[in-house]
Amino acid sequence: MSEPRYHINLFWSQEDGCWIADVPDLKPCSAHGDTPSEALANVRDAIDGWLAVARERAWPIPEPRYRPAIYAA
Repeated sequence: MSEPRYHINLFWSQEDGCWIADVPDLKPCSAHGDTPSEALANVRDAIDGWLAVARERAWPIPEPRYRPAIYAA
């Protein structure tokens, strides 16, 4: 069985001084890093951990549903 592919929001946080990666479908699931690549690697680990805990506790695993709105100027 393959893992669901969840959308990841990646953004720079001036307040925190680092890159933030957030997974809207998995609350709360986020990570940070000094570079975009580091934040993405860290959030992929966080997703794996989130899913492992959900399976251990027999919690429902949400289907990927979040899709960002794309605005054209």
